[in-house]
Amino acid sequence: MSAVRFASHRNSRIPAFAGMMRLRLAIFGLLFGVLLTACGKEPLYQEQGYVFGTLVEVSIYGDNEAHAKQAIASVMHEFQRLHNELHAWQPSELSELNKAFAHGESRVVTPELAGMLQDATKLSIKSNGLFNPAIGNLIQLWGFQADEFKPVQPDEKLIAQLVASNPQMSDITVEQGRASSRNPAVQLDLGGYAKGYALDRAAILLKQQGIQNALINIGGNILAVGKKGGRPWRVGIQHPRKSGALAALDLHDGEAIGTSGDYQRYFMLGDKRYCHLIDPRTGQPMQGVEAVTILTHGVNAGLLSDGLSKPLFINGVSGCRAAAAKMGLNEAMLVDDQGVIHITGELKKRLEFTDKAVTLQIE
Repeated sequence: MSAVRFASHRNSRIPAFAGMMRLRLAIFGLLFGVLLTACGKEPLYQEQGYVFGTLVEVSIYGDNEAHAKQAIASVMHEFQRLHNELHAWQPSELSELNKAFAHGESRVVTPELAGMLQDATKLSIKSNGLFNPAIGNLIQLWGFQADEFKPVQPDEKLIAQLVASNPQMSDITVEQGRASSRNPAVQLDLGGYAKGYALDRAAILLKQQGIQNALINIGGNILAVGKKGGRPWRVGIQHPRKSGALAALDLHDGEAIGTSGDYQRYFMLGDKRYCHLIDPRTGQPMQGVEAVTILTHGVNAGLLSDGLSKPLFINGVSGCRAAAAKMGLNEAMLVDDQGVIHITGELKKRLEFTDKAVTLQIE
């Protein structure tokens, strides 16, 4: 029986984020630590790190510490590999591909990246183009391809030009191991895809090493493997405007929960909040929504929890329910900018709200 341990992976490097950002992430990490360790000493081993621009945590239950430590190290190494290969604004396989697209050239891609592009294209089509990793130029224009976000107000003409160029994942072709784009405006940013992909990869790695019970958390995208003893994993959903949890739920084997919010990657300009979730139809950061949470199941649950929460956020209050139904998401929740929670009946059955003052609207 090993006591719970918290440790940062040795290869993790925390950049010079603003103090508030670090505080919110620390609170977020502690939230899950509290939920996971409330029963005292258990055969639970945990490690934390910092990758994909956020806090990550892997927890293993019911295994000896040496084996758990080795398994988590392999997962953290995989996270760092993916981060390095998929970085949008530092030298990486992805940034080199973006250079080729901008010059109208093709480039050899690994089978893994080719598969990601094809999967991301399917998700984009499924979301009517609102999940769109091809809008890297817009993300950069708004200053979100950086470690620290500074208030900017881009030229409206530049925004209009980028929107008119209409970069889409369907502009990309992968043939015989080479990727090309018929639209030079396509610039890939897989920030809304990589965390979910990494969750699924982590689950595979852990199972290959004989780990039967684990919880993987990448900045609020969480995937459950097995159980925590004789009960499901208990996790919290971060409140978008307060420290601590908005709600909690039991997460069963193979389930993933993903939250997209305006409270981690954002800047303030005057009294207006600008977040990193940009509507490709307007080129503007989405307004009117604080957070969207979805629950996914089965094959690629991690990937779906990450990729499909974004289009729901961008659809906003008026379009969220119809979009969720179209994408087969029965368990979804949206918190609007007045704090009203719009939730499907299926997800309401699963949640226990810790904030008892919330206003619920069943969709």
